[in-house]
This record gives sequence, C-alpha cells and structure tokens, in this order.
Amino acid sequence: MQKKLAAEFLGTFWLVFCGCGSAVLAAAFPEVGIGLLGVSLAFGLTVLTMAYAVGGISGGHFNPAVSIGMVVAGRMPAGDLAGYIATQVVAALVAGGVLYLVASGQAGFIAGGFASNGYGALSPGGYSMMAGLLIEIVLTGFFVFIILAVTTPRAPAAFAPMSIGLTLALIHLVSIPVTNTSVNPARSTGVALFAETGALGQLWLFWVAPIVGAAIGALLWKSLFEDQPEMIGAVPAE
Repeated sequence: MQKKLAAEFLGTFWLVFCGCGSAVLAAAFPEVGIGLLGVSLAFGLTVLTMAYAVGGISGGHFNPAVSIGMVVAGRMPAGDLAGYIATQVVAALVAGGVLYLVASGQAGFIAGGFASNGYGALSPGGYSMMAGLLIEIVLTGFFVFIILAVTTPRAPAAFAPMSIGLTLALIHLVSIPVTNTSVNPARSTGVALFAETGALGQLWLFWVAPIVGAAIGALLWKSLFEDQPEMIGAVPAE
C-alpha cells in the first residue's frame, strides 16, 4: 500500500504543479504564451506521462473523484479509498505551495486567481453556479466512464494512458471558460489555498460536482458492461 500511495503522491503532484503551473507561469506571456490550448494540453500530458510512469503501481488515479469512481465500479477496495484521497490532497497542497514559491520569485508577483476554479465572478467567462455545477458533473462523469472503459482487459492496455490524457485535455478545452476546469477535487484544493480571491468559499462545488459525476460515470459503466464479465477487471495493481 505504501508504494501505491507514493505513486499517487507523485502523480498528483505532477498534475497540479505542471498543469496549474502552465496556467500560472507559461500562460502569463500572451504574445508567446501557450494559451487555452496549451494549458489544456499540459493537463492532459501530466496524466498521460504519470499514468505510463506509475499507473501500474497505483492505477494512476491522481484524483479523488477517479478513486471514488473506482470504488463505485468495484475496481478498488473501499478500504483503500481514504488513503488515496488523503494522499492526493496532500500532494496537491504541496504542489500548490511549491508553485507559489516559484511564481513569487518574479518581481511584482500577484497571486490573483492562481489557476483556481470558480463560478460567477470567479468564472473566467462569468458563468453561473448552476452552469459550473452541471458542466463539472457531466465532464467528470464522462471522464470516469472513459477511464473505466479503456482500462478493461479487452481494451489495448498500452493506449489507456493516451486515451485518458487526451480526454482530460478535451475536458479542459470545453470547460476552462466556465470553471477553469476542475473534475478533480485535489487539483482545486491545491491552488485555492494560495489564491487571493474567494476561491476557498467556492471550493465546495469542486468537491461535490466531481464526486457526483464520478458516481454517475461509474454506475453508467457498470450498467453497460455488467453482462460482459470478460470486460470487467481490476486496473493493474489495484
């Protein structure tokens, strides 16, 4: 179990540091910066690279919502869930802290939103709480469904990390304007603590919506595949 948690720590740290770091550091240069497309790709690449690196140890969740989805789908023991979530949140907070130290090394640095998630006044596009809640539930549901589908025994194992990473990139392309994209409570928590906005007051939505979406996605997957036992199997090393 210690190796699984260590793998989850490394993967979640990498996701938050590089994904949010792309928004905080690289996107700060609009004339040569990476923009929305680049930030979306950065988040996808974090999952792709660490899923290949440590997915065989822990399953490569890096996200409390994914871990909850795995439990609902019967792909992970419920007894492992608390350890996974605690490790993911701690890793995200450490990543957010390291990113803050790096970013504050620039003269005149202002944290501002610090890649945090939000709705209403804190939404990049000014979208409402209901819009944010809905899009986070829908996208997390599809994310978990796709993760479960591409990690079944019949699916080509070598392509699973690529599919998952591309899915996360696509999710960001759709939802950055609405909530700055969460679908991951740990990612939201890790940077909200350092934002100079009301991000902490809106953090509840980025726990509730991904968890609800993950449960829906897992139940949808089970309903489609429960009569095909050869396609239901544990993620490697789970």
